[in-house]
Amino acid sequence: MRRISITGMAIGCLLALSACEQTAKPEAAAIEPTTPATTSSTTTAPAKRVVTETRPIPYRTTKVNDPALPAGTTKVSRRGARGVMTFTYEVALANGAETGRRLLRRTVTKAPVTRVISIGTKQARQCDPNYTGACVPIAGDVDCDGGSGNGPAYVQGPVRIVGSDIYDLDRDGDGIACDT
Repeated sequence: MRRISITGMAIGCLLALSACEQTAKPEAAAIEPTTPATTSSTTTAPAKRVVTETRPIPYRTTKVNDPALPAGTTKVSRRGARGVMTFTYEVALANGAETGRRLLRRTVTKAPVTRVISIGTKQARQCDPNYTGACVPIAGDVDCDGGSGNGPAYVQGPVRIVGSDIYDLDRDGDGIACDT
């Protein structure tokens, strides 16, 4: 029984094939001149092309302490700049469509520039609030600059006394210290 059904299917297929051949014969004559060109292009190796792409490289940021800047302030000392990375690929093409790619090389075309931010560390001078006109530092002993005192801190006058003269800078008692 199986044999009959296979034979029956084989006969049906043969009949269908002969019917297909009969209807395809007129078209086959029209296609024949172009068939060799189509066949030769599909049997050749896939086309290859070299392609380059670029991608940005982000810059880094570095922070450095700067004793010349007042404490708590920041300043951009050097602006950052993105770099460029160039990728070169070998791309395989079949019928104009990409079928694969292989990385040939990766090159830094332009190196990124690191951004530098300076952070101030300079301590503000602390001045004694008993004096104005010049900053009289808060210290164990303050003397007038150019005078006979031995410091350790000095002030260049003239300095007006607005509170008590704790460092005895106003020797003549006129309210103005370091004026001679």
